[in-house]
Amino acid sequence: MNSEKFQLAIQLFDKANSKDPNKEVFQGKSYPKELLYAERMTQVLGTFAPQASEAVQLAARCQHICRWESARNSYEMNRTGYLLWRQELKKFHAKKATEILEEVGYPKETVERVAFLVQKKQLKRDSETQLLEDVICLVFLAFYFDPFAKKYSEEKLIDIVQKTWRKMSDTAHNAALKLPFSKPSLALLSKALGL
Repeated sequence: MNSEKFQLAIQLFDKANSKDPNKEVFQGKSYPKELLYAERMTQVLGTFAPQASEAVQLAARCQHICRWESARNSYEMNRTGYLLWRQELKKFHAKKATEILEEVGYPKETVERVAFLVQKKQLKRDSETQLLEDVICLVFLAFYFDPFAKKYSEEKLIDIVQKTWRKMSDTAHNAALKLPFSKPSLALLSKALGL
């Protein structure tokens, strides 16, 4: 995708995400956390599904747009609060994406499709929602699982791996098993998945 609209939308998504006050250091350089996440989503999508539609490419880039504006601790710190936060986040991201895509001048169908995908509607039934979910899971496993694994008990991690795995397609499973995991993470994955 090299259309002017597409490039401008990506620039505006990135401009919004570059305001993230949370930082992540990667290869010695500090990045706004959600900007780095967005770049990783695009990178993994490009490798995993280079022929993805424009709507999927846009949805991947704005998946977590301005996430820090909706803090987890503004909801009850229990499972109900967590689930409500996640539901509200989907709507929040879709609204932010919609505003930018409308500003850029995308047609209504594209704007609605991106909002549909960002909200992960019809997972397992809609092939593009599934593709986006696959990329989300692959990004988590490739870039966030090792540091994540240091924070939680083995029991919790096994549960998280199994839940993540259930969301993924067979194609994504195959891609995940080729990722360069650390030895402890690989051992944990093998245990969780019975490999």
